[in-house]
Formats: sequence, C-alpha cells, structure tokens
Amino acid sequence: MNARNRYGFGFARLALVGAVAVVLAAVAGGPVRADDDATLTLKLKDHHFDPAMPSIPAEKRVKVTVTNLDSTPAEVESDDFKMEKVVAGGATVILTIGPLKAGEYEIHDEYNEDVSKTKLTVK
Repeated sequence: MNARNRYGFGFARLALVGAVAVVLAAVAGGPVRADDDATLTLKLKDHHFDPAMPSIPAEKRVKVTVTNLDSTPAEVESDDFKMEKVVAGGATVILTIGPLKAGEYEIHDEYNEDVSKTKLTVK
C-alpha cells in the first residue's frame, strides 16, 4: 500500500522534493566552508610554531593543518579568537578558523605558553 499524506503526495515524492530542496539550499548559499585556496599549515617542534609568523587572508574561513612533531601533546589555542585543539605527540589535526578581521592574533600551545607564543597576521 502506498502511504500518502492528506495532499495526495506519497512519501517517496516528499523525500525527493526534500532532497532537491537541500541541494538547492546548499548551492544557493548553504553553510560557509573553508575556501579551497585558504589554508594554513603549522608545525610544532620543540614547542615552537613553524612558520614563526604565519599569515592568512582576512574575512575568509581558513583550513588549518597542525602537525605536532614533538613526542608530548600540545593544546593549540588562541585567547583572541575561537580556536582550541589538543594535538597528540606525533599527530596531525585539521580545523577551520575565521573569518577573522585584519589584524594580529596571538596563538600558542597552552601546555608551553611561555615559549610557544606567536602572532597570526590576518591581512
């Protein structure tokens, strides 16, 4: 038996219409995603970031890849914008930040903040 709602549409048709609506919403301005070309690669070695003075474009979401080359865990974070992620020793994580306004933002390893502080330049 084909179940129909009170308007005479079957569930399969309603599911198809719903799927099309989701696809159209995504194409027409769905969730903001990191731009393909907006990326940043950070490495932690001896509790220092490489590059020492990273930069990213302003007003864009950016995919950040963080590799911890040390054997101990690190907690990469910023008190200036929303970013906080634990990276196990020898591991890599990927996160997305922004969009951020132009300026300088501090980032650091929470576990070794005194030696790891660096500035992220957004321009």
